[in-house]
Amino acid sequence: MIIAIDGPAASGKGTLAKRLAEHLGFHCLDTGLLYRAVARDVARRGFRLDDLWAAVATARSLDPAELEDADLRGTAAGDAASIVARIAEVRAALLAYQRDFSRQEPGSVLDGRDIGTVVCPDADVKIFVTASPEVRAKRRFAEFEARGMGVAYETVLADIIARDARDAGRPNAPMAVAPDALLLDTTNLSIEAAFDAAVGLIKRKIGHPGR
Repeated sequence: MIIAIDGPAASGKGTLAKRLAEHLGFHCLDTGLLYRAVARDVARRGFRLDDLWAAVATARSLDPAELEDADLRGTAAGDAASIVARIAEVRAALLAYQRDFSRQEPGSVLDGRDIGTVVCPDADVKIFVTASPEVRAKRRFAEFEARGMGVAYETVLADIIARDARDAGRPNAPMAVAPDALLLDTTNLSIEAAFDAAVGLIKRKIGHPGR
């Protein structure tokens, strides 16, 4: 079984994907980490993030074992990722890995922005997770505060809005709601409530999602 979780930054899709994978005993992949890692490695090699040759070569040689780098979770990494993610050849280079991952038994949960539309268009369940920009900014701001990072809320909100525009406006595999996706608005939901709602959506779609 393949479960595709899509949505904008800080919507809660990553946390939700992990919770669902743990609940079901499935494999889980945060596909955004792939693009963040590509951006990280391109920069480390001294190239511009929009350098086509460097970005594609890096994507083709990416080692998935290096996705646990804590620096990949920061805002800077996300902004950098949105730049390399605009390159069609980079997306093509990472597509095979994502699809191979999705075919693992007993099942998989992948989260990103084009899982249900491009990576796994035939996923058994597609959920598009969203929330208002203001709420998403508050969540990201709280994360930064917890890490001791002094970032103004207004800056975080501006970054969220700009990131949404880049992800939805890119010409290659833009962030979009798949026609058959189930919508989950987490604006007023806690993590537990969002998880319960997602399980409910899966139950209605394919039956009891338990082991």
